[in-house]
Amino acid sequence: GRPAPACVLGIDLGTTSVKAALLVGAEQGPVVAESCSRETQAHASSLEAGPQGMEQNVRRIVRALNKCLATLPQQQLQRVSHIGISGQMHGIVFWKKDEGCKWTECGTGPTFEPEEVSHLITWQDGRCSPTFLSSLPLPQSHTSLATGFGCATVYWYLKNSPDFLKSYDAAGTIHDYVVAMLCDLKKPLMSVQNAASWGYFNSRNKSWNTDILKKSGFPVHLLPEVGDPGSIAGRTICAWHGIPKGAKVGIALGDFQCSVYSCLTERTDAVLNISTSAQLTVSMPQGFQPPETPDPSSAVTYFPYFNGDYLAVAASLNGGNVLATFVDMVARWTEELGLQVQESAIYTKIIKAALAQNNSKLSVHPTIFGERHIPEQMASVTNIAVSDLSLGHVTRALCRGIVENLCSMLPVQRLMEMGVRRILGSGSALARNEVLRQEVERIFPFPVVYGKDVDAAVGAAMVMFHRK
Repeated sequence: GRPAPACVLGIDLGTTSVKAALLVGAEQGPVVAESCSRETQAHASSLEAGPQGMEQNVRRIVRALNKCLATLPQQQLQRVSHIGISGQMHGIVFWKKDEGCKWTECGTGPTFEPEEVSHLITWQDGRCSPTFLSSLPLPQSHTSLATGFGCATVYWYLKNSPDFLKSYDAAGTIHDYVVAMLCDLKKPLMSVQNAASWGYFNSRNKSWNTDILKKSGFPVHLLPEVGDPGSIAGRTICAWHGIPKGAKVGIALGDFQCSVYSCLTERTDAVLNISTSAQLTVSMPQGFQPPETPDPSSAVTYFPYFNGDYLAVAASLNGGNVLATFVDMVARWTEELGLQVQESAIYTKIIKAALAQNNSKLSVHPTIFGERHIPEQMASVTNIAVSDLSLGHVTRALCRGIVENLCSMLPVQRLMEMGVRRILGSGSALARNEVLRQEVERIFPFPVVYGKDVDAAVGAAMVMFHRK
């Protein structure tokens, strides 16, 4: 007759999909009771930035979130005591404080709908050229500024469309926005993790570079307040999809840190994640502080983690998106030849063809999306021989190139020096592509363990579970 144990809900607002996971306590620790995901299909064209812009429709993201939560069992949602939310870092969305959303009734109880909200300008946004970035004041931060970073985007609007900024009085990442709406925060609250991802934030003293920003006319009133990851941002102001009013909501977290949190147990583990983009990460020793100023040419950045710790991260902009672009190219060529093949069928066939080719002399440098430390670098293919022109050879070389590119950013020698003993492999691209897994095992001289359910929604819930 004991009351059912409380649940923790984890949400991740990703680049292509929204995920939710319900965690319950068990003897061996928290376990995932239910989970679901929905594609957001939120891509929106950018009127001001043109083809360089990368924006998403916030209404569609929230709609996908509502659909996701509506599929979870009501009796478990009614037991949710804590909500952890993560999402894509670097990006920025603007809204009006008192008109950010309206609450309405839906089939599963009250929910909110975005109102006076801009598009989300995502981390993939390319409107800030290297020339534009070099014209901005130097940040006092351990991270270099890049296009797609929230503060850089604000500077772009300041120069190209200042009236746009006058329409709003609040800003945050997409997950900061959701937290602000759920808790009716008068001023957005942002974790150190998200603040560091925007640029112009000093992680050592946990403060924005307000003086530097003010001098250049930056609208500092748009900057959120900053708090520690794992702390509580507020409580739900309504019963949301059956989740009780007053449930505690954690400050929004970085999706990357949450993905790592969901699987990293030993400091001697490195996490290799290949989904849309790709990352290789290792935790730094306790007490580590990042350098005062960034090395713009360094491929490794330091991300604030939890409890004052840092992760060393080689974050590549080229992962599963490279394979998706290759598949899209093959599909277009096929179409131009007057044939129709589904992209999913192409993906299956090229993987099968690559599995039949154990080796390929082709060398593919797959950086079609550039890299933050060398934004002007494009992709290239060398060592082209007549014998290696099959789809299998090309796909094999492409998969190897993705892994080699990541390995060049954080080399094996350095991993050994940092005490790495094994690699935890995660991410959708790695999970569904055996060729990528083979190349990982060929290139890294460590045992590789493939993580099941390594995802940010689970990580965000685990953070809240451990703070309960």
